[in-house]
Amino acid sequence: MFPPFFGCSDEGNAAQCRRRHQQRKHQTLIFWRDGLERQLAAINAAISTLERQMQDSADA
Repeated sequence: MFPPFFGCSDEGNAAQCRRRHQQRKHQTLIFWRDGLERQLAAINAAISTLERQMQDSADA
């Protein structure tokens, strides 16, 4: 999924490099999750609107 220790320089030790990798991975996963939550909210709103329109048509 993510290349291990990508972008680490020779300056840091392995523990620091691993920690930076984990932080970067964590930030990426949160970014993806937030995007999916926005998409899901938009889909739910579209479904609600369509259901309301269908109900209004059935009542008329």
